[in-house]
Amino acid sequence: MREPTFLILTALAGIPRHGYGIVQEVSALSDGRVSLLTGTLYTALDRLTAEGLVEHDHDEEVDGRVRHYYRLTAQGLAALTAETARLRQLTGAAEARLRVLRPGTA
Repeated sequence: MREPTFLILTALAGIPRHGYGIVQEVSALSDGRVSLLTGTLYTALDRLTAEGLVEHDHDEEVDGRVRHYYRLTAQGLAALTAETARLRQLTGAAEARLRVLRPGTA
């Protein structure tokens, strides 16, 4: 799974968000490293919706503009959980190798 996809799914874990809310949360989760452009986000949301990982939650009108909210599906939660476990395993392996290079560190 690519990092932007992982971050979008993570942003949607917990509460439904509209596009700009997802962009803000992805930026916060990545400490500003990942800045999604609107076109990139909506292309990703269309793909994730087609894959069954994300679904439309509801719409809200604010200042005459419609905000589309998205939420994680059960399949999306399973994919996020699996990817988190995979990344945790890789991180553990890297940390073990680094400890070998730096003896005496915990």
